[in-house]
Amino acid sequence: MLHTLQTRQLIHSDLDTVWTFMSDPRNLARITPSSLGFHILSADAGTPMFAGQIIEYYVRPVLGIRWHWVTEITHVQDKQFFVDEQRFGPYAFWHHKHLLQPTTEGVLMTDTVHYKLPLGPLGRLANSFFVARQLKQIFDHRYQQLDNLFTPTTRA
Repeated sequence: MLHTLQTRQLIHSDLDTVWTFMSDPRNLARITPSSLGFHILSADAGTPMFAGQIIEYYVRPVLGIRWHWVTEITHVQDKQFFVDEQRFGPYAFWHHKHLLQPTTEGVLMTDTVHYKLPLGPLGRLANSFFVARQLKQIFDHRYQQLDNLFTPTTRA
């Protein structure tokens, strides 16, 4: 069974700034909960994002067990969207689209993740009990981190 998680966030910044941040794979570590032990291995993670780019990292999503995860950037439309897809990792299927739309108030970012867990009925059970909740917590954390990074501070 394919599951979907979709989040939306208004980022109070201009499109160029948001795109530069979001399209740099190294920034993923800045917006991922430290409890996941996220660590990028890819040597070219600091280069501008491009279709075909492979990003390799370790993550510890369950009970501190380290998973080797490899994603490929499959589509990039400059300052509009990009898609990362899992090639190896904890999911049977992972497709994550990041859409950026300029507005008068900033940039509306929409993340849509389609995913499937391995192990058939056991995977569906795991999704019901903790995976869906954990993914939501990860994206809630990202929301907060991006809000902290991009919300202008006011001084009295």
